[in-house]
Amino acid sequence: MGSISARRLAKEYKELNSDECPVGIKLLQADDFETWIIAIEVLGETLYKDEKFALKFRFDPQYPISSPAVQFVVDEKYQAPLHPHVYSNGHICASILGEGWSPVLSVPAVCVTLQSMLASCKKKERPEGNDRYVRFAPDNPKKTKFMYDDDTV
Repeated sequence: MGSISARRLAKEYKELNSDECPVGIKLLQADDFETWIIAIEVLGETLYKDEKFALKFRFDPQYPISSPAVQFVVDEKYQAPLHPHVYSNGHICASILGEGWSPVLSVPAVCVTLQSMLASCKKKERPEGNDRYVRFAPDNPKKTKFMYDDDTV
């Protein structure tokens, strides 16, 4: 991991373990600067009230110049939320995770943005073509070239 990347991730790790951490976000696992697991909860009266999700962040040595690979964890404990921009394998179609990424964004900022995306959801449903996408999707969501709508995060 490059020194810029390591310094940046150390700073973000510290924020996630402090009183500065946004409400509804909790770092679950960060054994290294390659993969982090973060719990997120959508607050308030939303379609996702009382539901908890986990996000997996994978960082490459070019972070924060390059975006992290971010997806919802899908395992025996967690499921991907039913949402028009979230595939059942946990991949997220959100521009900030792809072409809309900026190095000024941080792990907590991405979590807050995804909380907001879920909070504004009006109907729990999978994206069109979910089954086909999941069948052929790469392991790393960054290798998918999503087409973004104007209302996409």
